[in-house]
Amino acid sequence: MKAVLIQQDQSLIWADVPDPVIQPDEVLVRIEYAALNRADLMQREGKYPPPPGCPEWMGLEISGEIASMGPDAQKDSSFKIGDKVCALLGGGGYAEFVSVRYDMLMPIPENCSMIEAAAMPEAFATAYLNMFIEGQIQPGDTLLVTAGASGLASVMIRMAKAFGIRVITTVRKDHQVEAIRPLGADLIVNTSKEDLAEVLRAQLDAGTPVIVAIDCLGGEIMGRCLPYLARGGRWIMIATLAGDPTTVDLRNVYVRGIRIIGSTLRSRAPEVKVQILKSLVRDVWPKAAAGLVRPTVCKVLPITQAEEAHALLYNGQNIGKVVLKVN
Repeated sequence: MKAVLIQQDQSLIWADVPDPVIQPDEVLVRIEYAALNRADLMQREGKYPPPPGCPEWMGLEISGEIASMGPDAQKDSSFKIGDKVCALLGGGGYAEFVSVRYDMLMPIPENCSMIEAAAMPEAFATAYLNMFIEGQIQPGDTLLVTAGASGLASVMIRMAKAFGIRVITTVRKDHQVEAIRPLGADLIVNTSKEDLAEVLRAQLDAGTPVIVAIDCLGGEIMGRCLPYLARGGRWIMIATLAGDPTTVDLRNVYVRGIRIIGSTLRSRAPEVKVQILKSLVRDVWPKAAAGLVRPTVCKVLPITQAEEAHALLYNGQNIGKVVLKVN
């Protein structure tokens, strides 16, 4: 089969690789679509290696068709050969086929396309993990999601609104404000014109403070914002695209019970991921079927144009998810 490999100069090439060999509890999926994530860019740069046992090539979420099944997967799974599925992967989605544990598969939500389904497993699982498990957010709470034009934020905003959560998000460019407005955020902050810390201070003074922040940016502004969370608030760091260092007022942290939480989905044990996926199918798939929660798909490109697809993320040109068409 073929897969997208990272060359020594970090360029990408569509090249031959060995066919996957499935284990007894695995299925072989013929991939139709694979969605991009910022973790793919980090892996390409050598900063985010795949977990042990996963393919070396990128790709954390896919949709496709079950081509074959190991004996344990056939016995223990409700899926069968020929079923259309989407899957959360530790890696290996930029390819024609992938082997995956049967319990990492999910059905395609009703009324969703295969393109949409490919953009759901990693993004939806990350959103669910950080909002409801790490963040323990409740209906009526206020959530801050940074980088509102990103594919992940486009999922988080819609998911939060579907569960009755108030949402504040950020962008850096004027055109992004109108582009993401349909997602339903209650407040969009253009950080090229407004100081996010001052916005959060005003929210605290008004009695509508942020109780959970999910931040992929970090940098200097993160430390300046912490004092304006609600008492007992949770600031969840999932990446640091704006820089690793910041300055934190530690007295504010312990006096007001603020929690700073580091969180990644990829590093979780498979058993934890399985439980998250089961929660998604139970709690979120019905909302997806009703049209309340869907990924925003920015562009679909052939897998042979993975370089161009990555460039959209590197240059901040995407509003929502970028998807690669494999078969």
